[in-house]
Amino acid sequence: MNLLTALNGLLGALLGSMLFFAAIVAPTVFRALPGEAAGPFLRRLFPRYYLWGLALAVLCTLMALLAGAPVLSGTCGLVALLFVYARQWLVPRINRERDRQLSGDDAAGALFRRLHLQSVLVNLLQILLLAAAMARLLLV
Repeated sequence: MNLLTALNGLLGALLGSMLFFAAIVAPTVFRALPGEAAGPFLRRLFPRYYLWGLALAVLCTLMALLAGAPVLSGTCGLVALLFVYARQWLVPRINRERDRQLSGDDAAGALFRRLHLQSVLVNLLQILLLAAAMARLLLV
């Protein structure tokens, strides 16, 4: 198996796990658990999700570098940086604003919704970047 084929498989694993989490895991948690349990559960799950994504994105970045595919490496590197941004900056702010909202701060509720939307858009951007990277591999 050559490096680009392995990279394509790893990109597929990352993209598939992101789609599975967004389409299956998160909605199921909110349907299966009461609200007071779903939030704390997802707060524990999201950091692990972002670490998983970061690890795979870093591996993809390195594999693309080794394969001599600098555009793919840059794309995967950007996806990795977005995982760091979401985990280290965005999620703590989302959690803080949600806590403030739950304690009655209406302004925090509006900020929570904006930050949550930002996290969804970051995830969507990552998915689009990974799909583009996989499409680019088809052209190589």
